[in-house]
Amino acid sequence: MKISKHFLFAVLFITSFTMSSQNDKELPYYEIPEASETYTSGTVLARMIDGLGFRYYWATEGLRAEDLAFKPSEEARTTEETVDHILGLSKVILNAAMKEENVRDDSTAKMAFDEKRKATLQNLQKAAEIFRKVEKFEGHDMVFGPRSFPVWNLINGPIADAIWHCGQVVSFRRSSGNPFNSKVSVLAGKVRE
Repeated sequence: MKISKHFLFAVLFITSFTMSSQNDKELPYYEIPEASETYTSGTVLARMIDGLGFRYYWATEGLRAEDLAFKPSEEARTTEETVDHILGLSKVILNAAMKEENVRDDSTAKMAFDEKRKATLQNLQKAAEIFRKVEKFEGHDMVFGPRSFPVWNLINGPIADAIWHCGQVVSFRRSSGNPFNSKVSVLAGKVRE
């Protein structure tokens, strides 16, 4: 039986696309985790981080090279530079959760976009898991050398900033011709069928 090149290419393309989609479902925040049964300061903060993770997952899902290179003006960051910034913010959030100092780390500069995306999602998931169990925030300060800031600043700083930048990624991708998935419900934290 003779198989056409076009048929073989189509099968390989569909298979690789399906495998990519399945792998993405294995990343954290395809859907927002179930809400905690109790309200504590830790569960509320964890839910804020979960909301950020869900928004980031879908803001960055399916970005193409042309989306990553897009910037609305010469003065603006590209989408990929914005993704890099969000990755840095996710590290600050995780370091506060782990009670670790923030140190300059340029190791992510050479990472591929998929690696950056995965690292960001994993950082947020790990931070949320830690905070979900926290009763008191003592020791969970953001530490930058001799300066430290309480969790209050973590909320209005890196968490709010990352949410803001997720919105920019959504806006940028719309402008570059690859809009946000309209089936994503940020209210429900799920994807509508």
